[in-house]
Amino acid sequence: MGESGLREAKAGLRRGFLERRRARGPEERARAGSAVRDALLDVPWLAMGGTVACYYSVGGEPDTRKLVAALWKRGAYVLLPVFLPGGELDWAAFDGPDSLAPAGHGLLEPVGRRYGPDALARADAVVCPAVAVDRRGTRLGRGAGCYDRALARKGPHTPAIALVHDEEFVESLPAEPHDRPVDAVVTPSGGVRVLGAGVWPGGPDERERLSRKD
Repeated sequence: MGESGLREAKAGLRRGFLERRRARGPEERARAGSAVRDALLDVPWLAMGGTVACYYSVGGEPDTRKLVAALWKRGAYVLLPVFLPGGELDWAAFDGPDSLAPAGHGLLEPVGRRYGPDALARADAVVCPAVAVDRRGTRLGRGAGCYDRALARKGPHTPAIALVHDEEFVESLPAEPHDRPVDAVVTPSGGVRVLGAGVWPGGPDERERLSRKD
């Protein structure tokens, strides 16, 4: 498949997944958010704190507000994205719901000091949105490339963890050379799965357990 064919295939898949997301009600999104929160907080090294880059969900994404609040209350230094012109992501700290302000398109962004796009290099984990993820770790985003550029800045031993609904974790997705893979995926029913040779700070037993999920 040529370059234009790949782009068209990704665009068609993206439209289909997003259309199904728009049909999800707030209760379903909240249930999904509670499930992925519980799954991630069950990962010992992640629940212990450190610096976690996360995001505030929009639209039909699994609701991440409970996850962000839980990580913060457990002592994690939580970074949230600030969208910049040109498709880059800056990062600022979450310091409770009052530290956020509307930023258009349904987004809430932190209003405190910004640490620059390279802040991801200091994160212990990056929890990122996705439209879909496959078993190799291929991540389908919304098409702007913001997170492909951001994930290129994370440290080599920092896992990128995508959150999706159950039906958005699929066998295979088309990928272009610039697409940045994720190391793990979290779904409401399946919990955390480490994908392929993805980076994972947990011990070998934990990695094997999370890699062998159906």
